Amino acid sequence: MRKVSLGINLGLLVLMLTACSSLSPVSVSTLATNNPIHTEEATATSSPLHTQQEPSPSPTPIVTEASLLAVGDIMVHSPQLPAYYNAETKDYHFNAWFDQVKQIFAEGDWVVGNLETPLAGEDLKYSGYPRFNAPAQLAEALVNAGVNLVSTANNHTMDRGFPGVERTLNNVKAAGLIPVGSAATKEESEQQVIVERNGIQMGFLAYSYGTNGIPVPADKPFAINLIDKDKIVSDIVALRASGVDLVTVSLHFGNEYQRMPSDGQIDLAHSLVAAGADLILGSHPHVVQPYDEIIIPADESIDGTERRGLVIYSLGNFISNQSGDWKDVGLIFGVTFTKTVEPDGTSRVEWHTVKTIPTWVHIFTKNKLRYYTVIPLEQALTTRDDPTLTTEDYSNMEKKLASINEHLLRLQ
Repeated sequence: MRKVSLGINLGLLVLMLTACSSLSPVSVSTLATNNPIHTEEATATSSPLHTQQEPSPSPTPIVTEASLLAVGDIMVHSPQLPAYYNAETKDYHFNAWFDQVKQIFAEGDWVVGNLETPLAGEDLKYSGYPRFNAPAQLAEALVNAGVNLVSTANNHTMDRGFPGVERTLNNVKAAGLIPVGSAATKEESEQQVIVERNGIQMGFLAYSYGTNGIPVPADKPFAINLIDKDKIVSDIVALRASGVDLVTVSLHFGNEYQRMPSDGQIDLAHSLVAAGADLILGSHPHVVQPYDEIIIPADESIDGTERRGLVIYSLGNFISNQSGDWKDVGLIFGVTFTKTVEPDGTSRVEWHTVKTIPTWVHIFTKNKLRYYTVIPLEQALTTRDDPTLTTEDYSNMEKKLASINEHLLRLQ
């Protein structure tokens, strides 16, 4: 396989230089002749200066750190468009949807979302459910918010056929996003997506359970990655062989509107961790499902070592027109990874911090237009300075936050 390696290498260089600069220098003590210090080696008072060299410290490990943030379904239903259309410029501006989470995203090194709509151009008609197509300005708004990778493998990938797949990938890349899970050519589908942050290389994979019955062209099976356990395992093993530090797998799976994962979701997640996946990001149910740590004994893993992985079975809706029954509550899921490189060159990467930031899509109507804002619940309840929120809104938000926080731990 060819490998596309993207990322920033300066972080590791800076940390290496910093580690080197922290080594203790040779210590020089100045001794005044009118107050001599006597040792067995130097008893004369006539020498005004004595030097003492401390042994050089042993080489220390080099430690780097990077964080991943993930969100769920990014959807655009028809009612979401009118308020964000600029008649003078004849385009759309969606930045306001993400204003309140932009600062949070700035804390992530990898920021990943599930792009659950084609961005296929106005000539193929903008539409919402059941076959989506949104303006390409959505990709620009995501980049402005701080998102840098998107899964493009989901049940709406083929909503505008193969031309929609090609156009979506072009628009996503033009905006500066890295797509994972669909491809315009066979060669592109064979490229590994590896993104480096602070000296930590993470490989990304993405798959969907299906395409809502829309056929994938027989001569273009590479257009979308479909869930096939053996194929996913093979892809994970290949990424591991390429030398990545971590493997993240986005899975569009599970049952819509079900708040707990199915047996199939759980079984697949365990199989992929056993194969070498470190993090599994779930989407599709449109409601948040709990997260869990998966530990695979050495005798059950592919590489013969104990495996420790993390799965969030569903991140819920990040932005959409859906509301009620938990469909307007999503999650920013954060994981921090630390890489330790020993003096002998061996290294290990571990995750040690999990962050969950529940969000809520606030929808309000003004002049017959619907407006949308993704609100981080805890932050909004702390500041209580949003003029568009009522006392009743804040009360409902408190209940949502308490309930979703409890729900997230139901598998712990």
